[in-house]
Amino acid sequence: MLYYLFEYLEQAYQLPGATLFRFLTFRAGMAVLLSLILATAYGKRVIQFLRRRQIGETIRDLGLEGQQQKAGTPTMGGLIIIFSTLIPTLLFARLDNIYVILLIITMLWMGAIGFIDDYIKIFKKNKKGLKGRFKITGQVILGLMVGAVLYFHPEVTMKEKNTTIITQAYEVQQIEGREVKSLKTNVPFFKNNQLDYAKWVSWLGEGAENYAWLIFIPIVIFIVTAVSNGANLTDGIDGLAAGTSAIIVLTLGIFAWVSGNVIFSEYLDIFFIPRAGELVVFIAAFVGALVGFLWYNAFPAQVFMGDTGSLTIGGVIAVIALIVRKELLIPLLCGIFFAESLSVMLQVSYFKYTRRKLGEGKRIFLMAPLHHHYQKKGYHESKIVTRFWIIGILLAIITIVTLKVR
Repeated sequence: MLYYLFEYLEQAYQLPGATLFRFLTFRAGMAVLLSLILATAYGKRVIQFLRRRQIGETIRDLGLEGQQQKAGTPTMGGLIIIFSTLIPTLLFARLDNIYVILLIITMLWMGAIGFIDDYIKIFKKNKKGLKGRFKITGQVILGLMVGAVLYFHPEVTMKEKNTTIITQAYEVQQIEGREVKSLKTNVPFFKNNQLDYAKWVSWLGEGAENYAWLIFIPIVIFIVTAVSNGANLTDGIDGLAAGTSAIIVLTLGIFAWVSGNVIFSEYLDIFFIPRAGELVVFIAAFVGALVGFLWYNAFPAQVFMGDTGSLTIGGVIAVIALIVRKELLIPLLCGIFFAESLSVMLQVSYFKYTRRKLGEGKRIFLMAPLHHHYQKKGYHESKIVTRFWIIGILLAIITIVTLKVR
């Protein structure tokens, strides 16, 4: 909103300093500052409100040290993250940008699913919360919407590289690349690092690329569902999900900035995605909200994000990665989410297999998800969280390095 206001003031009255709002870096800086202030200053009031309404976490006895002391800790703190992201975004981002609109819808949609889940747990006293099939249905619907927008919307484009030709008169001409609809994505660690989803249906014959959405949209649905559930599983001990997510989102912010910059995208040999730079404002606000929330969520936590926060975080991360064509880097960048999800799948599968074969279920880990395994081994949760953060930083660095390692 402020972008349009100051654009008008500049054009109508030549107001000194109004042109600052044209600069992406200025608006991103203001967004991160405001989100930090909102999350820290007003986060405390939200926590007090949740405590007065007795909106506290119900803790299952898993035999973990210090677990029962957390009973009654206010939950639904994901509302702090959501509002601290949306308010700066609405103020500083260009609201006619399709990518910003898509991320706002993603945040509200996943936040609503998580809120319903938390509401059932707290007020209906049902520890299972929203039934799994309804949660998955919500994620699938979001994936369907995101996939359809990314495939069909006319402003979701990539720009072809400029080409240089030499005429018969030995004159050098520069032909500017066109904006085109494309389903290409970057493949890490390869020199000619392009994967075109449309080619996966080329075997159907001429014109088959018009039906590439039959491949693309299910892939989007899978990614959105997998990452949001991975973030949900990671939210198990104080500060783990918020800190890990802040690292991931900051890394995606770097990708969004270089992908939306014609000079850096050409230098790094990645796709130039027109209008993607505006994502940086949303991402800056999101990072600020996560760090501000971490102020109260760090051990010992004064508030939990609940599914309101964790499902929202995962959904937003997935959509950002899809927009900047870095979805194939998700297993690396979101390695903590991936490890947590994999530990649960391995634990459940192995238990069922051994129970069927041996008559008695056996386990690979002492407890799943993975962070609980280390708690069972006697590690303090703050040490587990710190080490997971360090691993997350290493994975983020490796992910950024893939820009040049081919």
